[in-house]
Amino acid sequence: MEKVRYEYLAKQIFTSCLEVHRAFGPGLLESVYEYALIKELKNRDVFVQYQIKLPLFYKGEETGKDFYLDLLIEKEIIIEVKAVDMLHPVHHAQLLSYLKLADKRLGFLVNFNVSLLKNGFKRMVNKY
Repeated sequence: MEKVRYEYLAKQIFTSCLEVHRAFGPGLLESVYEYALIKELKNRDVFVQYQIKLPLFYKGEETGKDFYLDLLIEKEIIIEVKAVDMLHPVHHAQLLSYLKLADKRLGFLVNFNVSLLKNGFKRMVNKY
């Protein structure tokens, strides 16, 4: 995927998150935001997959450990949805792990439990 497409999708992701946050505000469960975000992105003709299984491989062999991506946009961008009091380093490590293990270049960590969404919206890159 070309950078122009990544940036177009990044804008769609941010404006979709903003719309969901405007509709619900902070204080709800992660799943509420996740499903509303799926609907908002689909309304913008963005291809969304959710709860995507990501098996852990080590030296080419499956370990038996699986992770689940909250959202995968256009098969290239990972969104990890949160509804927590504050983002902690472990949340950043979670998204970075997913980016590396899935070999994806761009991801977003979105905490909807904030008064201003820009304070809960974090962009993360891997080999971008």
